[in-house]
Amino acid sequence: MRLRLTPRDTTYFDMLATLAQHNVTGASLLAELLGASRQERDKIAHRLSEAEHVADDATHSIMRRLNQTFVTPFDRDDIYGLASALDDCMDAMEEAGDLIVLYKVDELPLRVSEQVQVLQRCAELTAEAMPRLRSMDQLSDYWVEINRLENQGDKLHRELIAQLFDELTDPILLMKLKEIVDMLEEGADAFERVANMVEAIALKES
Repeated sequence: MRLRLTPRDTTYFDMLATLAQHNVTGASLLAELLGASRQERDKIAHRLSEAEHVADDATHSIMRRLNQTFVTPFDRDDIYGLASALDDCMDAMEEAGDLIVLYKVDELPLRVSEQVQVLQRCAELTAEAMPRLRSMDQLSDYWVEINRLENQGDKLHRELIAQLFDELTDPILLMKLKEIVDMLEEGADAFERVANMVEAIALKES
């Protein structure tokens, strides 16, 4: 680690960890939404939307603090990018949940739940990794596993798209389900972008 001769505001570590924890909540609510009846989904989607707003507030708090702090624990652009990337994860999950409700989808393919399980695991691993930014230690296992999960998500996405085109004859339903599946894949991609940023920051700070 580089020797730092100036004091630094370590509050950012806690703020990033809190933001990452909101994604755990979002992924859990998304899984709950999948398992609910169509009548119950509205309320769960509303809770997911509220969680997204809380995550937005947490992101804005980090941005405001960046504007008020001269010395940061690592490059301020990296903090900004990491906070934005974490927020993108929640945005994708909230949008996927919203689409399921807006499109009034009665039944989703079974593999959609596997996509959401990937997102849940990505969210958990990311929340566990954020506090380790303080020391920049033991982070490589995190980004390697996120990359593996994202590859798994890619494979699921391809299989789901193929399944949709093979099994569905209703073009409107096909379009609706494809957009939901694509948004869930965007969520996995967003978590991978966070992991890639963490890797770049760790290498820069080592």
